[in-house]
Amino acid sequence: MKATRDWDARTYSRVGTPMAQWGERLIDRLELRGDETVLDAGCGSGGVTAKLLDRLPHGRVIAVDGSPSMVAAAREALPADRVQTQVCDLTELELDEPVDAVFSNAVFHWISDHDRLFAALRAALRPGGQLVAQCGGEGNIAALKAVMREVGEREPYGEHIADWRPWNYAAPIPTHDRLRRAGFAQARCWRTEERAEPEDAAGFASTVCLGSHLDRLPEPLRDAYVAEVLQGVGEPLVLDYVRLNIDARA
Repeated sequence: MKATRDWDARTYSRVGTPMAQWGERLIDRLELRGDETVLDAGCGSGGVTAKLLDRLPHGRVIAVDGSPSMVAAAREALPADRVQTQVCDLTELELDEPVDAVFSNAVFHWISDHDRLFAALRAALRPGGQLVAQCGGEGNIAALKAVMREVGEREPYGEHIADWRPWNYAAPIPTHDRLRRAGFAQARCWRTEERAEPEDAAGFASTVCLGSHLDRLPEPLRDAYVAEVLQGVGEPLVLDYVRLNIDARA
């Protein structure tokens, strides 16, 4: 989740309905009185953050993301008196004071080093604080990934993205072990499956699934790459998501 990858916040807000729906359900797993300070680790454009804020009528949110455009959109959408926003690589997170809970939706699979990630999040939590997260897990979007790999190995794309693997889709048991090594007193990790059929297949694929690959391709090749991937997947675009769920206590 490096700040050098800047997402298209406007398009993500329009097409990211599946992630937003998962995030709203994820909020329900947080045990909140309503006066806590919660870190939203990967706030995106702020849509789910606003729902989180509804659970904190007397609390506040620290909303961080690695994308400057996402943080700018969140800053514009959220009340400044109750939400502190900042661009931040989560593996380098440092807060002035510990928070009561950490919430994260559809983010951790973009971070290669989960050991550093969990160590940073543990350091950000007060003793007994809660981590509730969901991200892509082992086996996520397997069919789409296979097509992306096959197309990406062709010319003229191969020299740019043939070996590019931007995701870290982790399994529950290794994740549990990493959380414990990072100092979490309790951890529970499990898989769930979700299916998504985006209405705007090209917009969704370009922004959510292929964006990191498109960043590495020259501009004249990007539309053709998206078109070939979507042709390989077939219509309609149906994505089989595997979600890695995390509930942990500091």
